[in-house]
Amino acid sequence: MNRFFILRPLISGNNLIMEDEEQVHHLKNVLRLKAQEPVAVFDEAGNEYNCSILKIGENITLRIKSRRIPGELNVKLRLTIACAIPKKSKFDDIVDKLTQLGVYRIIPLKTERVVVKLDKRKEELRSKRWNRIALSASQQSQRNNIPVVEPVQKFKDVLVRSKDFDLKLIPTLAGQRKSLPEVILSLLPMAKILVLIGPEGDFSDGEIKLALENGFIPVTLGDLVLRVDTAAIAVVSFIRLYGDS
Repeated sequence: MNRFFILRPLISGNNLIMEDEEQVHHLKNVLRLKAQEPVAVFDEAGNEYNCSILKIGENITLRIKSRRIPGELNVKLRLTIACAIPKKSKFDDIVDKLTQLGVYRIIPLKTERVVVKLDKRKEELRSKRWNRIALSASQQSQRNNIPVVEPVQKFKDVLVRSKDFDLKLIPTLAGQRKSLPEVILSLLPMAKILVLIGPEGDFSDGEIKLALENGFIPVTLGDLVLRVDTAAIAVVSFIRLYGDS
């Protein structure tokens, strides 16, 4: 079933009106859907509406057949990934994959060893693109919510906000570390988890020291050195596997 995100749906009785020009065009001219065909709509609050197409015109009128509210969803944890920005367009793939894996919040992270340098305008353009990717991936994976992709953040700024989390992890290649299974299995269930993913070459010694001072637990992801995107996907996959079980 085709799914559409509408920020604040216009609902009249049992009808839902789709007004966004881009979505209307996509439904009519790209998907070429017809009256009576089923579609699903979800909004910023996580409500999901199962609908059928009632009328296609300048706007699209949908008939609501059933509605599922967020309280019916079983969300055991909210996982935030603050990930160093890798070279090229790899962060696009990171946003896409982490959205499919159910991450709640994604923070593009500037660290001492991040090679990519973005001015304010480029940060804004990238942020808009990443949010579009998150929206598309949410629709494709049939999520009832869209992860928050924050503006680019500095390492120290993320640490300042980290006090709000129940569990904080920093995978690193150096020093005394615990295995990820050891930490996760001993501390679950945890509602709010924050994981820092470093750049190629790892976090600097100063960054690791600062993270530990702010309550982060250093962990290892195994004997192999993983790329940024692989590390992010591996961490999330493991936490989701055990956190949702």
